[in-house]
Formats: sequence, structure tokens, C-alpha cells
Amino acid sequence: MAREDSVRFPGRTLFLTEDPALLTQQLAGADLAWDPERPLIDNISTDEITPGWVCYYYDETLAEYCLVGLRGNAVQRNDVKSGGFSVIVSGRSKGCGSSRETAPYSELKSGVQLVIARNIEKIYSQNAQNIGLLTSTDFGLVERIARGEAIPLEEFTRGLDPISADIVRGGGLFEYSKLRMAGERTPPAITTAARPMTLTEKILAAHAVVDLKNDRVGVPALAPGDALFVRADVRFSHEYVTPMADALFRGAFGDGARVTDPASVYTFRDHLTFLDDVMSEAHKKMGLREVAHRLAVVQEDFSKTQGVKHYGEVLNKVGRGSQAICHNAVIEDIALPGQVVTGTDSHTCMAGALGCFAFGVGSTDMANAWFTRDVRVRVPESVLVQLTGSLRPGVSAKDVMLHLLSQEYFKDGRGIGKVLEFAGPGTRSLGLDERATLTNMSVEAGGFTGIIEADELVVDYLAQKRGLDPDAVRARIVRADEGAVYAHRFDVDLGALGAMVATPGDPRNGIALSALPGEVKIDVAYGGSCTGGKKADMDMYASVLSRAVAQGRRVAPGVRLFIQFGSQDIREYAEAKGYIEVFQRAGAELINPSCGACIKAGPGVSERADEVTVSAINRNFPGRSGPGKVYLASPYVIAASAIAGRIVGPDAV
Repeated sequence: MAREDSVRFPGRTLFLTEDPALLTQQLAGADLAWDPERPLIDNISTDEITPGWVCYYYDETLAEYCLVGLRGNAVQRNDVKSGGFSVIVSGRSKGCGSSRETAPYSELKSGVQLVIARNIEKIYSQNAQNIGLLTSTDFGLVERIARGEAIPLEEFTRGLDPISADIVRGGGLFEYSKLRMAGERTPPAITTAARPMTLTEKILAAHAVVDLKNDRVGVPALAPGDALFVRADVRFSHEYVTPMADALFRGAFGDGARVTDPASVYTFRDHLTFLDDVMSEAHKKMGLREVAHRLAVVQEDFSKTQGVKHYGEVLNKVGRGSQAICHNAVIEDIALPGQVVTGTDSHTCMAGALGCFAFGVGSTDMANAWFTRDVRVRVPESVLVQLTGSLRPGVSAKDVMLHLLSQEYFKDGRGIGKVLEFAGPGTRSLGLDERATLTNMSVEAGGFTGIIEADELVVDYLAQKRGLDPDAVRARIVRADEGAVYAHRFDVDLGALGAMVATPGDPRNGIALSALPGEVKIDVAYGGSCTGGKKADMDMYASVLSRAVAQGRRVAPGVRLFIQFGSQDIREYAEAKGYIEVFQRAGAELINPSCGACIKAGPGVSERADEVTVSAINRNFPGRSGPGKVYLASPYVIAASAIAGRIVGPDAV
């Protein structure tokens, strides 16, 4: 239903303040006057809005748990829902992290109409638009709302592209899509004249949907700011999201609706495979075990009904587990250079290592894309990351990303919505797995995605891995034009970088390992996830652990080392290289593929707030991998720290 020309916000305003006492007072019924000098919480991740266990629900139950993961534990069940809040105000980078649409959905269903923040992360913003939750970065609205003023709707569409503005006016994506499919709404024609284009712009131009009804695709040129729908070559979802998207799909298009082109749609049972191993007794008593198991059942039913390929569970000598983490499988089995790949996970961008435009979306975008085969995009600006030189021994792509993320450009939100395009001889010196780390962690910069132009290394990989014709792969490669315009440029000499860590709370907290203040003892060392469970990562773990074993050393007393494979192909690689024996002799606990500890859903999570973990995962937002403190580091540092019992570099072993 279309919105009125102006909006009133009759409820209360919740200021997410850094002072937990003030937050508690508001939740108890006290109202705060607006004070622009009062510090507000920055970098509120979607993990804090709806922690992983909350996402087992995908209906209005989510409203009961809105913000229960917020740092400080001030928000309890039903606090937001019963508080009568219509506006939430916070600091910079609201909605960073996971693409989970459950986060803005929980806010909307708890009665919140508007979210105001210094800047708002790209996926969260798009999810909010899709479901009808208003957002703004204008703090001037706070006092106007407090006075009871009706705010013109144009205040919330100013600065948006025409498609997004229409979606906001219409109250959500599905309402817009129905009008679009009926011919009553037409995206603006692309009139951009020929110009030198970035890698991203060229791929999007080739996939621009010109005429949905007659299936016409492709325009001569695009420029940042152009709004359009692009044809997706690959659409995938995991069990956290498939059930919600399925419910939305049937609700919007009817119970008998069929997925269009099911051969390009994939589902993955890869997030909650080991949940039973770590679920707390409190959560079991809440019935969450059964709720979580239901997600896998609904996903499998959807996959069978719609005839899409499903990557499920396996049982082998390591035990039970997933066939693969979705991002690893997309690189191994599915994506190709020049394609548009979309998935219901923020780390979909990992596939950009193959030279495709890959990005994460929420449940509503995916449900809509199942029917239309396309996804809306506002052409993003690109940031050029020019890498030169070569990495020194013991330094990895993870260190490169922790260095980049620590730059003020990303810490203050200027990277939000931009593409990180990696280029230069330093990029070419990296293997495919290391390139995948660069693109995977681009989203931690607030980026739209990361991308690397495909080359002969990619051609050889796809020819050997999938048996593809090398010439056919080469023909798919897209290259940036000479003279393409970039919003910013970073020049990084790989040879000048050393080992890095990100201190707890945010992956943008990167510092040199040598700058760590004092000795940081650890309880857990976790090597796994899509970022840290690749073949090259196994090489790194093995290089350190084999030295330790040769010295007669094992994992330090009181420390648990977990090594988790990203796919069964990676597990078989480790076995063939003899790594599994090395890992076991060193005292590591081996785990089959799954997202697991990265989302607090498998072995390797912390169990107490005073525990310290050093982890190869991609983000360390509060509560994401357990209640303890999480330091991010490279596979080299993970393995060395496990042996030493404290965070150290590989040269310490």
C-alpha cells in the first residue's frame, strides 16, 4: 500500500546511547531529550539487532527479540516491542555485518517506523527499504518529530535513486514489483553516454534489464548513480534465510508460484549443521532446537518442490557435516567470470575473486529475484586498491585486509556501498584462495562487494576444477577500461606489510601484531570459515604446525585449536597433502565444513565472557562468536598462537 505524502511518528524515540544506564532508563519508561553531544553507539551490527539464535524465527516473533544482542546486555526480550518506540537513533555504521533481513524486520514489527544514524550500511538500508522501514541520516529530524511534526515523505526519498524512491513511496519491494510486472511502474531508462568503465560498471551494463517482459538485457554504458535491475546468473540462499524468503515468495506471488529458471538457483545447508553441539540449555528449554531444525526441513522441501540444486549434509571419516560452505562451493562449482552472482549472505562477495560481480541481499530481494531473475542495483562507485610487491613469509591476504580496514576511509564510513577493485602486480602474485580473502572481506569495509579481474590463473583453475574449455573461460573475462574513474585509490606495497590483528569488537580495529599491548593469552584458536578454511589456509596452518610437531610441541595446555574445512574438496585436499595427520598430532580438533563458530553455531565458540579467542573468521562484532573477546588474525597467527598459548606470529614457533 502506497504511503501518505507525510508521516507522523507518534511513539517514543529510543536513543542507543553509549551510557548503558541511560539506555536502561529509556527502556524502563523514561524519555530523553535530544542532546547532540551525547555519545551514541557506533557500528551496531545486525548480529546485535538479531543475534544468530533469534534468526531461527522468521515471522513476527522476531519483534520480541529486537536488539537483545546489543553490547552491554541492557536490552531484554520485549523491551523494544513493549516500549512504544517509533524511532531508533544511533551513531555511525548502523546495520554493519551480516545481510540478515531479520534485523530491520524485528525493528519494524516491534513498532519502529524510522531508524536514524550517522550513516547506514548498504545491505541493511536496502533491506529496510524493501520491507517499509524508513531510514535517515538527518539528525535534524529528531527535534521535529519530538514536536509532533508530520514529516514529508520526500525527506526519506531525497538522495535516493528513482527505483529506491519508488519503493519507499510504495511501502516496499513487493508492492513495487507487482506494479512493475503489470507495466504500471517502469525503471528509468539508462541514458548514460559511452564512457570508460570500471570492471563493475562493465559487468552491470551487460546485465542491465532493459525490458522485463521481452527479456531484453544490456546497455552500452553505465555510471555511478544509475538505477536499474540487473539479471542475476546465480541466486543462492542458506538455511537461515531460505524459509523466510520462501514464505515471502509465496505470500507475494501465491502458493503455487514457481521459481523462474531453477537451474540457476542453489540452496545450502551450511550454517547450522553443528548447532546441537553448542546450543545452550537455556535455548533448548526455549524450544530453539526444534525451531532451528525446522529451518533445514523447510529449505529441503522448498528445494525439492522448486527443483533447485541443494547442497546438504554428509557423513564421512571426520564425522557429519555440510557438503560445503556456500561461498566456497560457489567458487569451486558455480560462478564464472563476468557473471552477476547474488546470495543471501553478505560474504557472497567472495566470488568476486573469479572476476564476477557478487553481492549479498536480504530475504525480500531473493524472494523477488526467484520470480523475476533480477535484482535492483544503484551503480556503485569503485575504490581502486593497487597492490604491488610480494608478501613476506608468514604474511597473508588476511593481513592485507586488516591493514586496509584499519584506514580512516573505511572506519569513518566512506567505504559504505563502494566496490573494492583489487588490481596491480601484487594482486596477480596472489593465488586464487588469497584473492578470495580480499574479496570476501570487502564487505567488512562497508563495501558493496570486492572484485578482481580474472586472468590465466582463473582460467587454469576453472579448466582443471570443472573441466571447462579454457578459451570459453577466457571469452568471459571482463576488463576495466583505460581511463575508468575511481572514487578513491589505495596503493599498498605488500612487501612492507607484517602480521596484523584486529582487536575485539570490529574488523576495522586492525593493528600491527607487534603493537599488541602486553601478552594476550588465549583460550581458543579457531581456523575455519569461508575466509579461513580454504586450501591455501590449510597450507598455512600446516606450515606452522608441522614445525611445532617436529619440535615435539603441541597445542598449549588450556587452549583448544579447531581447524574446520570450507568444503569437502578442501578436506580431501588436506588429507591428500598429509595435513590431517599433522593437525591431529599437534592436538587440533578437526571439523567438517560449516559456518559454525563464525556465527556462534558450532565448535570453536567461546563459552564465557572472560574467554579470549584468536580467530581466522572475517568479523568479530560483539557476541558473534560467543560472549568472549575475539581477535582476528591470519591462519599463520592462529596456528602459532595455539602452540604458544598467547597471540604470537609464526616466527615464534
